[in-house]
Amino acid sequence: MRILIVTPKRTGIGGIAQHVSKLGEKLVELGHEVHYLSCQEVPCIRVKGLANPSFMFLSALSALSRRLREKYDVVHGHNVPSCIAMKLVSAKRVLTLHGVYSEQVRYLHNAYISKIAAYLERKALTWSDIITAVSKSAVKWYKERGIEVRYIPNAIDPSDLPKEEYKLFDRQIVFIGRLSKEKGPDILLEAYKRAKPDAHLIFIGGGPLRSQLEAEAKGCENVHFLGFKPRSEALKILKASDLFVLPSRHEGLSTAILEAMALRVPVVVTKVGGNVELVDEDTGVLVEPENPDQLGEAMVELLNNRKKAKSLAENAYKRVMELYNWDRVIRLYLETYEVVLG
Repeated sequence: MRILIVTPKRTGIGGIAQHVSKLGEKLVELGHEVHYLSCQEVPCIRVKGLANPSFMFLSALSALSRRLREKYDVVHGHNVPSCIAMKLVSAKRVLTLHGVYSEQVRYLHNAYISKIAAYLERKALTWSDIITAVSKSAVKWYKERGIEVRYIPNAIDPSDLPKEEYKLFDRQIVFIGRLSKEKGPDILLEAYKRAKPDAHLIFIGGGPLRSQLEAEAKGCENVHFLGFKPRSEALKILKASDLFVLPSRHEGLSTAILEAMALRVPVVVTKVGGNVELVDEDTGVLVEPENPDQLGEAMVELLNNRKKAKSLAENAYKRVMELYNWDRVIRLYLETYEVVLG
């Protein structure tokens, strides 16, 4: 098959970028021809609020050009910003949703932008021949609105995981992700300051909340902001950590949680989105969103009860290896392509 993957990002530590890059890699390994249309191929404006709109416009122009000179069997768009380019390419169309797009935008932006996002989402759904989503919660949300969606989750490739670890402190709690409102790093910092666990707190990643968080952490000598790290380095720090914490307000199916579980690092996450599909009482600790006291108590408990933490981590590792591996997920995507091609 000749496949065009359309996505705003296909490099970096973000979950969508990792998913897309590994999907393309696996397809090539199986003998398929894969092309990309992303911000690596078109000059997107990398400014908050302009990145996705600029990608939509410029990728659409590129798609028009490709329509005249390129032929594909399948065009595979990832998230709604890919929809216009996906529509303009002459091929069967598969759209993968990494969460409930309109709800994510509504939470983060004003009413005007939210209305535009909801309109584009409706269009994207009607333009697609088959729709997939990476979390069961997203599948449920769309199906309740009469949209047929296939469930194909995020996944982990064990060969990508580091054998070495990089321990910065004797005991360390780590957050890996975008320092933005939906990921809840402010809740984690507040929980840490209230609970005062006997461990250092490490934030890996950049984002709009970094300056605010650094100001709020002033005087807390055990809180560290490392900024962006290459994925290989971030995973070594994660592997050496005593806890991984993700206090999201909104979430799809977090690759960072999957990575922590695959590295046998105990996890504490909030009861939102796909988190509840990955984590239960056997594989980690779930806490209510927007609840720093409960989050702090959970962190202290797992730091002090290492037997429980180790048991949860081992169960989580087994679950990830069984259900969230790329061998399984690539088969699901290939089956989807075969169905759409008839």
